[in-house]
Amino acid sequence: MADKTENDFPYLADRHGTNSLKWSRRANDDTLPMWVADMDFRCADPILEALHRRVEHGVFGYAVPTEQTVNAVVQWLTSRYGWTIRPEWIVWVPGLVPALEILCRAFTAEHEPVLTLTPIYPPFMSVPVHADRNLLRCPLACENGRYWIDLEQLAQTVTPETRLLLLCSPHNPIGRVWTKEELRAVAQFCLERKIVLCSDEIHCDLILDAGTRHIPTATLSPEIAANTLTLMSPAKTFNLPGLNCGFAIISDASLRRTFKNHVHPALPDVNALGTIACEAAFTQGGRWLEQVLDYLRENRRILYEAVNHDIPGLSMGLPEATYLAWIDTRHLNLPDPGAFFERAGVSTINGAAFGEPGFVRLNFGCSREHLLLAIERMKTAVKGIA
Repeated sequence: MADKTENDFPYLADRHGTNSLKWSRRANDDTLPMWVADMDFRCADPILEALHRRVEHGVFGYAVPTEQTVNAVVQWLTSRYGWTIRPEWIVWVPGLVPALEILCRAFTAEHEPVLTLTPIYPPFMSVPVHADRNLLRCPLACENGRYWIDLEQLAQTVTPETRLLLLCSPHNPIGRVWTKEELRAVAQFCLERKIVLCSDEIHCDLILDAGTRHIPTATLSPEIAANTLTLMSPAKTFNLPGLNCGFAIISDASLRRTFKNHVHPALPDVNALGTIACEAAFTQGGRWLEQVLDYLRENRRILYEAVNHDIPGLSMGLPEATYLAWIDTRHLNLPDPGAFFERAGVSTINGAAFGEPGFVRLNFGCSREHLLLAIERMKTAVKGIA
C-alpha cells in the first residue's frame, strides 16, 4: 500500500490477503466485493495509535471496559444526541447479533412470536428462528422507492402473544432515518400491547442527509425509555466490526437485570482491543467520521444518479443513512439478481435474504474507483439482456 498523504483521505487499504470476510469471498478473481457491511477505509489514526499502545504492553488477559471507556460512551451520546445516560445503564456485549438472540431468549418463551419489519437485515429474521421463536414479519409500505411503517399492517400482523419487536433504526437495508413521529408511533404501539421494544441503532452515526438527525428511540419519553433496549456499537461508524465490541443501553432496572442474567452465562466478554478502540473512537474519531461521511455522500450521489438514470430497469431510493444501497431490479425479471451481478463481477447480497426478492443490497463504502467500475459492470450486464 502506498504511503498515505493529507490529500488522499479516506485512506484506502489493500485488503487482499488480510483474512477479510468481505474480500475472501471471491479472492481468486477481480470480482468487486460490495456485499457485507464493512468499509474499505483505514481506521482513524487515534484508534490505531491506541491499539498499538495496547499491543506493545504485550499481555492479553481477560479485560473489562474501564471507567474512561464508559465515560467515552456517555459523552458521545450526550454530545451527538443530547441523550444523558447513566453508566450503569450500559451492558457490554461482544456483538449486536448475539445480543438479538439474548433478547429473544430473555423476553420471550419458546414458540412465542417475535415481530420485525421487512425488508430487514437477515439476522433479525434468522435469530428468532434459531432461538425456537415464531417469527412475525410485517412488510414496510413503499411508494416510489420510499419506505414507511404501516401501522395498520403492523396491527394486523401482531398477535396477543407477541412480547418483543425488533426495530432497526436507521434501517438496514433501506437507509431510512425514522422520524420522531414514526418512532413515537411504533413505541406507543408496543406500550399499548406490553411488547418490549428492541431498537438496534448500530448505524446511527452514519447520517448522510443534511438536516436529518438520528433520534434514539429511548429519548422520546421516560415511559418509552422504560420499555426500550437500545443496541449500539462503534463497529459500523468507525469500521471496527472485527473487534467485537458493542453495548446495550437499558434504563429500566428490571429489563436490564433480565437481559444481564441471560448475557453473562451465554456470551464472552467484549474484546480487549475492542474496548480500547471504542474509547479512542468516541473521544478522538469525530474528525475522521466527518471526512468519511463527506466521501460517502459523494459515493451515494454518483450511485443514485447512475442507477436511476443510466441503467434502464434498475432504480433505488436515496438512502438517508448507512453506506448501503437498496436497488430494485424487478423490472428486469431476473430469477436471481444477486447471481446475475456476481457473474458480471459485482458481488452484492440478494434481496431475498432480507425478505424482499427482486432487490440487491450494494455496499458503497468503498473507493470511488471501485464504485465507478462496479457501475460500469452493472450497466454492461443489464445492457446485455436488452
